[in-house]
Amino acid sequence: MGPILLTALMFLGVAWTLHIWSRSPNPLNLLEPTDWVESPLPLEMEGGDPYVRALMRTISAAESNTSDPYRLLYGGKRVSDLSVHPDECVTIVAGPNKGNCTTAAGRYQFLTTTWQREARHYHPERPAWYEMWERPSFEPEFQDQVVHDWLADPEAWGIDISALLRDGELDRVLRLLSGTWTSLGYGIEDNSMTALLPQIYDEMLAEELAGPG
Repeated sequence: MGPILLTALMFLGVAWTLHIWSRSPNPLNLLEPTDWVESPLPLEMEGGDPYVRALMRTISAAESNTSDPYRLLYGGKRVSDLSVHPDECVTIVAGPNKGNCTTAAGRYQFLTTTWQREARHYHPERPAWYEMWERPSFEPEFQDQVVHDWLADPEAWGIDISALLRDGELDRVLRLLSGTWTSLGYGIEDNSMTALLPQIYDEMLAEELAGPG
């Protein structure tokens, strides 16, 4: 075996090892489901746009309205370790995608691929562009921060969501976001909370404008 081929094989071996590390989170220690709550919990992050914060809590009302939303997996169980996205593919038991599996996790039910993509743009501790094997923390404040900065970025959506909310265009915003969060309406997977979202948003906005306490 020539030195060039040997070097190439060694490089491929290292690359494969890094690939496995990047796709294999720590073994999950699943917790039992938690209770549903009447109103979305306050955010863990501090600061930010109150209109976007109210929208985030409204999204979580449709996606994860429990007493422990940041640990939530699809199906109701919770993950104990939030050092990284759990990347646990859970079988879908109802709806148009029944039989498939989903990696949706956390307060905003991020798919693994969506989290990895958006965290590279908006995570406060995002890795450098060349650190492809790094996996940013999935702790609650980081879930919030990534979603807040994603929603607040006009370039990400082709329109200023914060400005729309200030103009009272909630329906337009929910329609825009329904391709990402199907429970917001206008899609194929409404749930029991969908029709209540405008009312929930108004309540959350009043709380966020009032500030802490």
